[in-house]
Amino acid sequence: MAGSKEIRSKIKSVENTRKITRAMEMVAAAKMRRAQERMRAARPYAEKIRAVAAHLSNASSEYKHAFLVKREVIKKVGVILITSDKGLCGGLNSNLLRLAVNKMKAWDSEGKAVAVCAIGNKGLGFMNRFGAEVKSHLIGLGDAPHHESLIGAVKVMLDAYVSGEIDAIHICYNHFVNTMKQEPCVEQLLPLTGEQMGDSQASWDYIYEPDAKVVIDNLLTRYVESLVYQGVVENMASEQSSRMVAMKAASDNAKSVIADLKLIYNKARQAAITREISEICSGAAAVG
Repeated sequence: MAGSKEIRSKIKSVENTRKITRAMEMVAAAKMRRAQERMRAARPYAEKIRAVAAHLSNASSEYKHAFLVKREVIKKVGVILITSDKGLCGGLNSNLLRLAVNKMKAWDSEGKAVAVCAIGNKGLGFMNRFGAEVKSHLIGLGDAPHHESLIGAVKVMLDAYVSGEIDAIHICYNHFVNTMKQEPCVEQLLPLTGEQMGDSQASWDYIYEPDAKVVIDNLLTRYVESLVYQGVVENMASEQSSRMVAMKAASDNAKSVIADLKLIYNKARQAAITREISEICSGAAAVG
């Protein structure tokens, strides 16, 4: 059995660790509330522009944007992978990366090449180790991301799609369900089809002002920006929720470890006291 001094040192170390995890839990809880507010504020706009863009894919128009044209043969798939910059958030990133790798392997088995845009340090590091083709990346978004900071890395993928280098683009992120549940998901971003959005095959008729090209080009650019931004804020809300839960579990585990160590310490101290009393009694008997 370890000595009393060593056990006291372990107890002190675990108590310090518990203080850190408790502090991180409270910080994550505060950040989670702000992240959820940003996510909920962005959802109505993202859903509305998704519906309008889906209707637009079935609209009768003399101008067809490249984002609306479905390719007959898909040779290369682009993936916009959204992960966190930091760890200590449970299995959030590992579950998402596992899903992304499984999809990439499935595409590879079909003879499709894959290119990745990594948003977040964890995804970038993993994809580099995995040996994937990383066309662009973005790290250090902070706690309050903006559209302007996102579109630069994403534009690389969009330009590759328009030029024909990439034939389809998917977005991979953690969808926020509630504080205790976050679901990794992969959604098709481009090409945009009404069927993929759950829209009917009805033909929509729009009147464009000033003209179809200007309106559609700007609308679809906003569409891509809004969906990528929505994926980022959903992933950030998921990250803070997962981190808060993970740090609470770590604090609870530390409390349990401290209780076990204190029990061991008390047993060791009692054994030492008993041994000393026995030695005193033995010495007294020998003298008598």
